[in-house]
Amino acid sequence: MQKRYTDIIFVKGAKMPRYASAVPAYSHDYKTQKEVLAAWNEGKDFLILDMFLSGYVNKDDKPKDMVLNIRYRNRTRVCVVK
Repeated sequence: MQKRYTDIIFVKGAKMPRYASAVPAYSHDYKTQKEVLAAWNEGKDFLILDMFLSGYVNKDDKPKDMVLNIRYRNRTRVCVVK
């Protein structure tokens, strides 16, 4: 029997990382990934744009199991922060 994509397998003790999309807060926009990572490491805020999450996040507030996809350059490019 072939598995469908709707079948979910749970492993006791295993956690899947949570994914969320974010953009620079307060109308900031960055041109390069280097600028995004520099702002992230400085502790600047990013606005979470997700169906189930909302609010601001920075390096100190991000949960360890969250993978953040930061959109930059007019939201046309993505920088992944783990």
